[in-house]
Amino acid sequence: QVVGGKVKKPGKRGRKPAKIDLKAKLERSRQSARECRARKKLRYQYLEELVSSRERAICALREELEMYKQWCMAMDQGKIPSEIKALLTGEEQGKAQQNSAKLAKAAKTEANSSNP
Repeated sequence: QVVGGKVKKPGKRGRKPAKIDLKAKLERSRQSARECRARKKLRYQYLEELVSSRERAICALREELEMYKQWCMAMDQGKIPSEIKALLTGEEQGKAQQNSAKLAKAAKTEANSSNP
């Protein structure tokens, strides 16, 4: 048969199976496996860094909570902690700003690490 200037042989339609070089196929498979392992390693590194940053943030928040608990216990006993007096009188605003800066930094780090 002649169709469009080309000679067609009767028989099966579609693509004929190509002779694939077995060595090339194995090498592609090995390369794909190497890339997969590398991606997996990077993913685990990222997750470990994320966990450690969250643990640091948790420790900082626990310390702050403990400080507030001590302040509350002191106030329950009728004592006003010097830190609160300083805040009320405005003497140690530098320390308060440092504490708030630390908290803001921890919150920012937390927000950045949760948005990969």
